[in-house]
Amino acid sequence: MCRAPAGRHAVPVKTTEYFRAVRIRPDRAMIQDEWIERAVASPESEQIQEDGRIRRWVRIAEADGRYLRVVLLPDGETVHNAFLDRGYEP
Repeated sequence: MCRAPAGRHAVPVKTTEYFRAVRIRPDRAMIQDEWIERAVASPESEQIQEDGRIRRWVRIAEADGRYLRVVLLPDGETVHNAFLDRGYEP
C-alpha cells in the first residue's frame, strides 16, 4: 500500500508515486488534503475514463469556487492525480 509521507501533505488514502511526485509542484501545493478527501468520498460528478481510471469533481468554496478534479485508479481508492480543473463545467 502506498501512502503519502507524514506531514502537511499526508493524505489518508492510497496514492501513486506519480501523485506524490506531482504534489510538490507550486501549482498543486495549495490543494488541501481535506479537499481531496471530499472529492473521493462525496463527488459532485464522476466519469470513468477509457483506461478505467475514475475522474471525480467537487466544488471547493475555499478555492474561489473552483472545481477540484481527482483521478483515481480503477480500484476506486488510489489517488493518481488532483488539480484545480480550469476547464470543468458542471
